[in-house]
Amino acid sequence: MLICLMLISVSQKIGAGLSTTGLAGCGIGIGVIFASLLISFANNPFIKDDLFKFAMLGFALTESIALFSLLISFLILFS
Repeated sequence: MLICLMLISVSQKIGAGLSTTGLAGCGIGIGVIFASLLISFANNPFIKDDLFKFAMLGFALTESIALFSLLISFLILFS
């Protein structure tokens, strides 16, 4: 019985650790978004406001995926 509970605890920690890999992907995605924004500013500075709005939308959507990943890891650990 004790071994079964230990296996469940270890499995929860492994699952929570694996679910945080989505955070690394979101970090890369945010870097790509802002790198593209800087390149677009350099190419066409006249549409800076429109580009910034689209970049903020992309940032928000990418960050929401990171928050969902973090939420899943917390649910795995504390449920």
